[in-house]
Amino acid sequence: MPDPVVRDVIAYLSVNDADKAIAWYGDVFGAVEAGAPLRMPDGKIVHCEIHIGDTPIFLAEAADDGLGGSPNDLSGTPVRMALNAKDADATVAAAAKAGAEVLIPVADQFYGQRAGRIRDPFGHVWLIS
Repeated sequence: MPDPVVRDVIAYLSVNDADKAIAWYGDVFGAVEAGAPLRMPDGKIVHCEIHIGDTPIFLAEAADDGLGGSPNDLSGTPVRMALNAKDADATVAAAAKAGAEVLIPVADQFYGQRAGRIRDPFGHVWLIS
């Protein structure tokens, strides 16, 4: 079997108002930017890398070119993000205070974790444990 060609898998989030999303993920999840965002002449962000803990996540302004509509524009998403927080209760509470919709309140789960689920203001669903 040949060596795998894949080194990493990185989520690439499409959002409306990337500047606001970067700030929100920073305030709520402690995300930090890994360098300056790449912007079009009109100021729209076409690529940004943030890190939540040790995990990189790419994000960009949603586009109507078929390459990256936001979940809010598409009426949902089949993809969920999972965030392993130090304190699920506090993280979900902070997210809700910052405008996230709590889909499933934090509770002790049958599989041993304490977890809940939110939809962030940009339409992305997060399982927070």
